[in-house]
Amino acid sequence: MVGLALAAGRARAQDSAPPRTPDIVVILADDLGYGDLGCYGATKVKTPNLDRLAAAGMRFTDAHSPSAVCSPTRYGLLTGRYAWRTSLKQGVCQPNAPLLIERGRTTLASMLKGRGYATAVVGKWHLGFGDDEPDWNGALQPGPLEVGFDAFFGIPVVNMWQPLVFVENHRVVGLDPADPITDVKTGTLTGGVAARIPLEQIDVRQAEKAVAWIESVPRETPLFLFFATSTIHEPCQPHPRFQGTSGCGARGDCVHEHDWCVGQILDALERTGRAGNALVMHSSDNGGMPPYVNGRPGELREGDHRPNGSLRGKKWELWEGGHRVPMIVRWPGHTPAGTVSGELVCLIDVLATCAEILGQPLPEDAGEDSFSFLPVMLGRQPATPRPPLVMHDLQGRFAIRDGAWKLSFGKAGPASGGSPRPAGMLVNLEQDPGETTDLRAEQPEIVARLTAQLEKIEQDGRSRP
Repeated sequence: MVGLALAAGRARAQDSAPPRTPDIVVILADDLGYGDLGCYGATKVKTPNLDRLAAAGMRFTDAHSPSAVCSPTRYGLLTGRYAWRTSLKQGVCQPNAPLLIERGRTTLASMLKGRGYATAVVGKWHLGFGDDEPDWNGALQPGPLEVGFDAFFGIPVVNMWQPLVFVENHRVVGLDPADPITDVKTGTLTGGVAARIPLEQIDVRQAEKAVAWIESVPRETPLFLFFATSTIHEPCQPHPRFQGTSGCGARGDCVHEHDWCVGQILDALERTGRAGNALVMHSSDNGGMPPYVNGRPGELREGDHRPNGSLRGKKWELWEGGHRVPMIVRWPGHTPAGTVSGELVCLIDVLATCAEILGQPLPEDAGEDSFSFLPVMLGRQPATPRPPLVMHDLQGRFAIRDGAWKLSFGKAGPASGGSPRPAGMLVNLEQDPGETTDLRAEQPEIVARLTAQLEKIEQDGRSRP
C-alpha cells in the first residue's frame, strides 16, 4: 500500500511538472491597439476569441512593442535585440530592402529548431530578402528559411505596398515566367499580374495556411508557429464575410477578421490535441492607428470606438498609444487563468522567456536586450523589476522607461560630439497615465539618471548582462 501511494505521488508530481517542450504559438497583429479588444474595454468591436484566450490565461496591462512601427518590432521579437542597433535607424524596411536579420544571429526560430521544433512563419514578413535586394523572379534568399524557419507563407511587406503577392518559402506564388516582376516601388508594380492577390483575401488565406501547417506536423514533434496577420493595417479591406459586422467601419470589421483568424488557430490546436500543452502568446506590433480620412490618419469623434482606449497618441509616436500594446498569454496548467498582470514587459523579451522555459542558456551574442518574464507568466512575483526599457518611434527618436518614470527625447540618433540629445518630456505613468504633465523642471535628477541609462544602453551594445 505504501508503495502504491508513493507511485501515485510520483505520477501526480510528473503531471504537474512543466513540460520540457511545449508547443509555442506567437500571434502578432498589425496595428491592433490597446483599446481594440473586448477584454481591454472595447464595447463596440467584438473579439470573442481573444476574450476567451484572456479568460483562460493572463492579460498584461503594461506590455510594449520595442518600436512604434512594425519592422523594428518584428526584428526585436525574433532576435531579442533592439532594431536601432542595426542599419534600420528609423522607419521600416522598404520593399527592396535586404534581409535585416544578420546571418548566423540566434533567433526565436533557430533556437527552437535546435531543440527539435518544427518551425513556421505564416503571414506578414516585412524584414527584407536577399543579401543586397530581393530577386522577385528567382529565389528570395536569404529570408525566413535562413534564420531558423522550416516553412514560410505570407506577404513580403506591408499590405499597402507592392509587391502585393504571396511568397512561399523562397518563391513568389503563381508568378508567370512570361510576365516577370520588373519594377517594384512602394505604390506601384510592373509585371507579375498572375501573382497579385486581392487585399480582402490576405488574412483568410494566411489563416488557412497556418491551420494546414499545424495539422501537418506529426503529433510527437513540438511546433513553433509565428502567425502575423495584416488586415487591420490601412487600407483596411476586410474579407466579404466580415464587411459591415462591427458597426465601426472597415477598420472595426478588420478587427473582427483578426479575431476570427485567432479562433482558427485555437481551434486547430484543439483538433490536433495540442491545446493542453500549447503556450499561446498574442500581441500587436505597435499601437493602433485611427481610420484614415482623405489619405491621412483621422481623429476619432467622442463616443466612437477608440483603437488605443484612453492612451495618448497612436502608431508612429512615443506616446503610450504608439507602443503600449495588448498582450495575452495562455499556457494551460502553468499560467493562472483569468489573471491580469501590471508588470512591465516587452515583445523583445519573448526570446529570453522561451529560452528559460526550455532551460536553454542564451549565447553571449544573442538576445542582447531580452529579459525573461517567465516568473510573471507563472503567476509569481519577479525577483527584480524589468531593467530600463527603450522605445523607438518612426522618426528614430527614443524614450526610456524605468519603473513608473518615462523620459522621451526630441532628437533622433545617438548623443555625440558634445551635442546631447534634448529631453522632450518626463512623466510618471503611475500618477499621470495620460501623459499630460511634463516633470522635467521638477525632477532634474531623474532626467539626468534616465539620460545616462539610455546612453549606457546605446554605448554598451546590449542591456542584458
